[in-house]
Formats: sequence, structure tokens, C-alpha cells
Amino acid sequence: MDSGTSSPFFTDGYGSSYRLVEPGSFVMGDENGSGNPNEQPACVVEITQPFFLGERNVTQAFWLDVMGHNPSKFQEGWSAGLRPVEQIDMDEVELFMERLNKRDADVMHLGLVGEWRLPSESEWEYAARAGTRGRWSFGDKDIELDEHGWHAGNSGGTTREVGLKKANPWGFYDMNGLVQEWCADHWVKSYDGGRQQSPMSVDDAQRYVVRGGAWFTESDSTRCSARSFADRTKRSDGLGLRLVWSPLDNQPPTQD
Repeated sequence: MDSGTSSPFFTDGYGSSYRLVEPGSFVMGDENGSGNPNEQPACVVEITQPFFLGERNVTQAFWLDVMGHNPSKFQEGWSAGLRPVEQIDMDEVELFMERLNKRDADVMHLGLVGEWRLPSESEWEYAARAGTRGRWSFGDKDIELDEHGWHAGNSGGTTREVGLKKANPWGFYDMNGLVQEWCADHWVKSYDGGRQQSPMSVDDAQRYVVRGGAWFTESDSTRCSARSFADRTKRSDGLGLRLVWSPLDNQPPTQD
């Protein structure tokens, strides 16, 4: 797997860029025992299908254009539209994607047709790690986190515009901090039985995985393997989303 900042990408009509994540394998979870029990046992996951992941979180301006309203707490200032949308529950996220897919039904990217969706938890961690195996994609030292993410120690008690910190080696911004991100998986409290690329589904489950940490969490919660959950009705000023665009056929994507 050789995804990176030179990998194929496209920019949609809202100015958001989506970068190809190629198939490969990685170790998911906490390998060294320094994390939480819900990050264990660490397991090898095969990513078998390519997907395009948003370089940045969905912004307030993007959400407003699709949904016609902005539920976010942090709306003040000229740059608020470039901050991540937050205060959105799973019902609203699903409606957002439904409207986006309806609007973009005839839109092609890199010669392909596809659909918008949330990342699975395994896809999220695969992209966050970006080929690395440390606590963060940049290494294991907390002192370096300030250059890569917004957390309780440097955010100033608010969200910030997306993409201000350094990207990870595959070109994704704000994977560590800023806002937690909804994933498609239902919450399961361990990795017993392993994981696949597809989302974990549990009958009648109301809790979903959220990843990445937020502007109000401590540094440990922003690690690549750190995980948490939220009820589908949860709204928080530290909870947003990042989109995946998945090709619907087997044509290899090529750069426009």
C-alpha cells in the first residue's frame, strides 16, 4: 500500500478534496498495552476495497449548503463556515448523506460513479495511521501533538478552521483532535473475533463508534487507536463527521 499526498484525488463542488486510500493491511488497536481495554486485542485487518476519504472534516458551510441550516455551536466570526460542523446526531448525518447522494447521483469523479457514506472504524484507523504503528502517525511523543491536532491543551476552548495543522503522511488533516468523527460501526467493546473493512453491525444497537478525539479531550484520547462511542441521538459541540466516497464499479481510478 502506497497511499500518500501523491495519490489520486478529486475536489467536489463544495471545494472539499477526497484522496484515494488503496487496499492493504494494518494492525488495528493497541499493540503495546498502553491504551484502553476496548482497543484490544490488536488484530490484523485487510482493507480489500479502495475508497476516497475526505482530507478534512465536513465544514459548517458544506453542511449548510446541503441541509439548509447550521446546528453548530461555534458559528461566530468570518471563518466559522470553515470550521467543522458539530452538534449533529446520527439521524441528521444519515439524512445529510441521503441528500448528498441524491444531489450527486449523476456526478462522476475520476471517470467513476460512486456514493457518499461514513467510514467504517477500520477504514478510519487505517487512514489515521497512514502506514505507521505508533500512538500517532507522527510518533509517540505527546509534545509533538500541538503541530498536528487541536486538543484541550491548545484549542483555547473552541473548534478551529479545518486543515490548519499538519496533515498525516497520507494527506489527511485533523485525524487527531478538533472534533470526534462518527463511524458507520455499531459499538462493540473489544476486538475479540477480529475486524474486517466492512462496519461492525449489531441488531438493534443504538451506540456508534466515534473516533479521533476533540478540542476538549486530553491528548491520550486523540491517539490513532483510541476509540469511544455515542448514542445515535447524541449531539455534541465536539462531534462531527468526515466523508468517504466509494466507487460503485471496478474501474481503476485515474487522475484527471
